[in-house]
Formats: sequence, structure tokens, C-alpha cells
Amino acid sequence: MQPLLITGASGTLGRAFARVCAARGLAYVLTARAELDIAAPVSVATRLDEVRPWAVINTAGYVRVDDAEREPERCLRENTEGPALLATGCAARGIPLVTFSSDLVFDGVKGAPYLEDDPTAPLNVYGRSKAEAERRVLEAQPAALVIRTSAFFGPWDEWNFITLVLRELGAGRRFIAAADATVSPTYVPDLVHASLDLLIDGERGVWHLANPGALSWLELARESARRAGLEPAQVEGRATAELGLAAPRPPYSALGSARGMLMPPLDDALDRYFAVRAVAAG
Repeated sequence: MQPLLITGASGTLGRAFARVCAARGLAYVLTARAELDIAAPVSVATRLDEVRPWAVINTAGYVRVDDAEREPERCLRENTEGPALLATGCAARGIPLVTFSSDLVFDGVKGAPYLEDDPTAPLNVYGRSKAEAERRVLEAQPAALVIRTSAFFGPWDEWNFITLVLRELGAGRRFIAAADATVSPTYVPDLVHASLDLLIDGERGVWHLANPGALSWLELARESARRAGLEPAQVEGRATAELGLAAPRPPYSALGSARGMLMPPLDDALDRYFAVRAVAAG
């Protein structure tokens, strides 16, 4: 069986794809940067020809939004050049490609959930790197699948927003969250399953995948505290401008879809996340 080739072995999303592929009986090869540097043409060509995958899922990239303001060249290399090179290599070999973009391609002035055809207007380096990657990937490989998503949380990593909230509150410390930035929190297992379904169905172009529901970071933190039996009042809300972030953020970047709502509602996703946490805690 030809495998899926998954990039980004060190990241939350790459590891999640490997886990779900194993559970679904899908053969895969998970690669780290030392094995496949997506921004190096020779590395891309060599690995594609060695593995001969039936599809490529690209989860590699630069994820530090604020650091990108200080390292724009590195961010653009990993988030724009890399996916574009993968798209070119996959197109030349007739290999389907899935790559990921972000809600940060939008400026937040719409005030309602963004749809796939809404114009992009990123406010920061990271968002610009993703918007340019979308354009270049689909130019090189019009059949590629570009998935915009937002605000990961999930049961398989210790560094997502909800986990950090619960860790701080559980240690008796206060947590500060933005009260004026609305997002679409996205449950990683749902995202991975929906992405694989779209790939297998042969979908292409830009899709938005996020659990339906829009919350501010403050609302998400307090709801998480409530569900965990912690004190929501220990979460302090502040304006984004007071948080000292290097990269500007859109005030509203919730994602909707004109193509199809494939993800369960956010309340359902939170129920399952906290059920998994309860089982893990014994």
C-alpha cells in the first residue's frame, strides 16, 4: 500500500495525523525536517521519489506568531516557500497535496464568521506568510486542498491554550486572556478526521475547518475553568493591546464555511476533550 507522506513530525498537527492514520488503518510516513526540508527543492524531490506517496499532508511550518515579526525571512521560508515547493513537486508527480493555513489571513473587520471566498487582509507577518502560501500553492497545483483553521486544542499535547489555562489555575495562579479577540476554537481530532475525509473525497481549493462556535479567548478560558471545576473568576480579561504582543491580531477571526459544515459544534468538542481528560486523570 502506498503511504501518506506527512510532514511536521515535531508538531501537534503532524503527530495527530500520524495517530489518527494509525487508528484508521492508513499507511503513512511521518517526516521531520532532517528527513524532509520542505523549503529545499532537492530534499523535496528526493523524498517524494523515495516514498512515492499517494498524497502529501503538509503540517510543517513556522508557528510562532510573535517571533515572526522579528524573523520574517525564516517565517516566509517555512510557511510560504516550503508549501509552494511541495505543491510544485506534487503537481509534477500527480500527487494530491493538503496544506494548512490560518484565520490570521483576515483583518477582523468583518465582524461575522469569515467564509472561504472572503478577501484576505493579514495584519502580521505570520498571516502574510500564510496568505501568500495559499496563492502560490493553488497557482502551482490548482487541485491542492488548502485548509484554514484556528486556535487548536486537543488531548494529545501539553501546550495548547486550554491546557495552559488549566495548568495555571490548577497551580493557584491567575491567568490573563484577551477579552476583545474572538476566534473559532478547533478540536484537533475533529480537524484531522475532517481533513482526511476531504482528501479521500478528492476535494480541492480552500476549505474552512473549525468547530462551529465563536468565543473570545477570555470566554474560552473561563468556560474551560468551569468545566474543569476550577474558578472562572481567576481568569482576568484584558484588551489585546495590553498584552504586549509583537504581532497585531484581528479582533474577530471566527471561521464559517460556504462549502459545508463538517465539524461538530464547539460544545460537543469541549465535552469530548474534558471526557478524555477525566479518563486520563483516572
